[in-house]
Amino acid sequence: MSFEGAENNMGRYLLWAGLFVLAIGNVQAEGWYRWLDSSGKVHYGDTPAADATTAEQRKINVGPAKGDEDLPYETRRARESFPVTMYVSDNCGITCQQAREFLNKRGIPFAEVSLRTKEEFDAFIQLSGSDSAPTLAVGKTWLKGFHAGEWNSELNVAGYPKTLPYRPPSPAQPLTPKPATGQ
Repeated sequence: MSFEGAENNMGRYLLWAGLFVLAIGNVQAEGWYRWLDSSGKVHYGDTPAADATTAEQRKINVGPAKGDEDLPYETRRARESFPVTMYVSDNCGITCQQAREFLNKRGIPFAEVSLRTKEEFDAFIQLSGSDSAPTLAVGKTWLKGFHAGEWNSELNVAGYPKTLPYRPPSPAQPLTPKPATGQ
């Protein structure tokens, strides 16, 4: 095989690879379908056939969750093992604001749960053993009240960076706790 032939094959390979990447990108963006035809045979594709008896749209989840790609590896790893959630209430005021600023200044990705109803507070007390806000959950460890030294120590043990990585993350959208079930 001559060099010119190898170069020609390489061009074909790159063309096919590029087309494959474009096709996968389109499937990822649009999703794909799984359906059964009239004989019960399973098919997959970007659009179900007209004679499909059942069709389910599926999404391909490739890569890290949104927002993860901006976090340093050390932070992603700590968050995976020890997710951070701050529980606040409406009457928490300046203390909750200071706690939020502390987490943002340190660059800790966290979820914030606002407790508003008696049922939410009761479920929270049962879960955490705490009756005050803010309360921080670092993995399965609960820290009652905002004490910067205690919070720093627990975040260090969990493996979070001790200094701001390179941009302060903002908390995830405040979560509304689901009422406790089984009542």
